[in-house]
Amino acid sequence: MPARMIPTLRLDTMRRSTLEQDQMPDILRTFLLFLATAMAEIIGCYLPYLWLNQGKTAWLLVPAALSLALFAWLLTLHPTAAGRVYAAYGGVYVFVAILWLWTVDGVRPTTWDFVGSFVALFGMAIIMLAPRSA
Repeated sequence: MPARMIPTLRLDTMRRSTLEQDQMPDILRTFLLFLATAMAEIIGCYLPYLWLNQGKTAWLLVPAALSLALFAWLLTLHPTAAGRVYAAYGGVYVFVAILWLWTVDGVRPTTWDFVGSFVALFGMAIIMLAPRSA
């Protein structure tokens, strides 16, 4: 077969998806920031729960308040509109809360818990990765 008849794959001419390669560090940073934000919120709410419902020391309210302050600060680090960040963050929060249920509370999530948390993550991805005009 002549060389000009052999199909070749040229990466430089392939159309990229709407998600450009240079956006990957921003996407990873955003997701990791969402994970950290969710952990700060969950810890900030879990510690008062331990005090109120399990008779633990009231001193837990100090790290709880610091954790909630960290949560609020972390939300300000996102470069996009606050309402969009809060909406997308909710999806990551659901996922992290299910992981918390399993790892900290010792309750194995159901299949529906996993399905729901992955649907929430998918919703977060749609909100955060949708193409936008500049």
